[in-house]
Amino acid sequence: MTEHSTEPGATSADAPVRRRLSAQERRRQLVGIGLAKIVERPIQDLPLDDVAAEAGISRGLLFHYFPTKTDFYLACIAAAGRRMLRTTAPDPDAPGPEQVETITRLMIEQIDRRRDFYLALVHGHGVADPRVTEVMESVRDGSTDRVVRALDLPDDRRDVVRAWWAYTEDRALSWSAVPTGERPVPVSRLVEECVAALHALLAIR
Repeated sequence: MTEHSTEPGATSADAPVRRRLSAQERRRQLVGIGLAKIVERPIQDLPLDDVAAEAGISRGLLFHYFPTKTDFYLACIAAAGRRMLRTTAPDPDAPGPEQVETITRLMIEQIDRRRDFYLALVHGHGVADPRVTEVMESVRDGSTDRVVRALDLPDDRRDVVRAWWAYTEDRALSWSAVPTGERPVPVSRLVEECVAALHALLAIR
């Protein structure tokens, strides 16, 4: 299915610039709008009328692509999880320990920037669906795999790394809850402590 789309601010005189969007393109557009908006407010407070209006379609047509409000919210949350993995990716050519430090720093900074959303993702607030938890699990699994590969760890150490991520997330959430000027340690020290905790855990046999 394809349908017309008019650029924001267009009038009837702009008809030649109208273009058709495939169903996949329209879904991608709607999720992109949703992602941009949930940075500003909790996802459960996101009015679908606003999303549809920005896309230049009716609310009814939005439900053609996402049968329920929960389906749309879940699509946005899943996209946020994928984005989180992209934005915390290290340089694959860097030495392993440097990759781990980079991953840790980027994840802590990501949590700091999007603390409310991350809390909702971890605890499932706003969307009562087990698939929200699945998104969080996929982020943890992806981050765990990166550390395992970076340090060339055996398979039996994977559970240790995964548990360490839960510790790092908790440290980051507690740290980011404190106003910037009152935090007990800078982000560099927090990263250093978290990485040291990982190596301490891996040393236990």
